[in-house]
Amino acid sequence: MKHHPQQEPWHLHPQLADDTHPVDSWPLCEVRLMDDANHPWLILVPRVAGATEVTDLSTDQQANLMREIDRAARTLRVFRPRKLNVAALGNLVPQLHVHVIARYEQDIAWPRPVWGMAAAQPYAPEALIERIQLLRDTIVEPES
Repeated sequence: MKHHPQQEPWHLHPQLADDTHPVDSWPLCEVRLMDDANHPWLILVPRVAGATEVTDLSTDQQANLMREIDRAARTLRVFRPRKLNVAALGNLVPQLHVHVIARYEQDIAWPRPVWGMAAAQPYAPEALIERIQLLRDTIVEPES
């Protein structure tokens, strides 16, 4: 059953606003960087009011989300990860958002999921600016 949100406009959940930094705006999603220097970690947030599950999106929106997940994953290849983790949990923040995380065998959580393994390491201001600029410079164009 498709979710039919009320007429409320879309807004970014306050927890996501606190934990992430803006990188780009794509056709469906806001692209944000998780404020955790332990991992190159993007968050995609579809601009669909009231969406908490992928199933709340229309078929076209779901297809667009998959294309944007692919685009984010290909962008993170600039960091030469061993593995790319993609997840939509939403247990703590109900607003639909997708994590795309570059992983390495030497990272602090490997091979386990990143959640709950170590405290987030916020970026230093200069490192944050550099990371966001690198991501913006290397964002891959959508595949046609």
